[in-house]
Amino acid sequence: MKNLSNSLEIKSQKKNPALAILFSMLLPGMGELYGGNYQSGQYFTIAEAAFLGVYVGMNFYGDWKKDNYETFAGSAAGVDLKGKNEDYFGRIGEYKDIEQYNNIKALNREFNKMYDPAVFYWQWKNDEDRKNYRDMWLSSRHAYNNLRFVVGAMLLNRLTSAINAVRVVTAYNKSLESSDQTGLYFNANPDPNAVSSITVNFFTAF
Repeated sequence: MKNLSNSLEIKSQKKNPALAILFSMLLPGMGELYGGNYQSGQYFTIAEAAFLGVYVGMNFYGDWKKDNYETFAGSAAGVDLKGKNEDYFGRIGEYKDIEQYNNIKALNREFNKMYDPAVFYWQWKNDEDRKNYRDMWLSSRHAYNNLRFVVGAMLLNRLTSAINAVRVVTAYNKSLESSDQTGLYFNANPDPNAVSSITVNFFTAF
């Protein structure tokens, strides 16, 4: 009965690998903390904090550059910023004005890509302004595009932490089973007419 009670107690103390995976996917390192070995999990948490900092910084930089190139387009090329999408802001950096752009599209018979001058007007004062604008636009796009790599690194960090958390939980559960399968018991002879004796037995279950 005592052995059964011990087995039930150990079973209740075992960790769930699925929970370890869930915790690590939510925040890397938490699966290891749940499994009782945050010493190995802390590096995943530190990496997550670093990736998050890089993501916030790059996103802020992209937004800052976007504000800069939109403001510059309004002042240096006469662009009305209202209702313009990213395709428009990308194209105006490649042509000196809307007339040049529409003429090229007409020659290529891409009439559906032509802009209404009354709505999408732009005209750079000089080629240097256009190039400066283009550089600002490219800097913003590169920052936004690089966010994908940061997100990929964060997902990989979570996956690696989840795998490690399962290993930690498995080791923890095995240590509980090992402690339950090794022990000592004493056997006293109950027969009053027999020679008094006590037998000490050491057992290990595999």
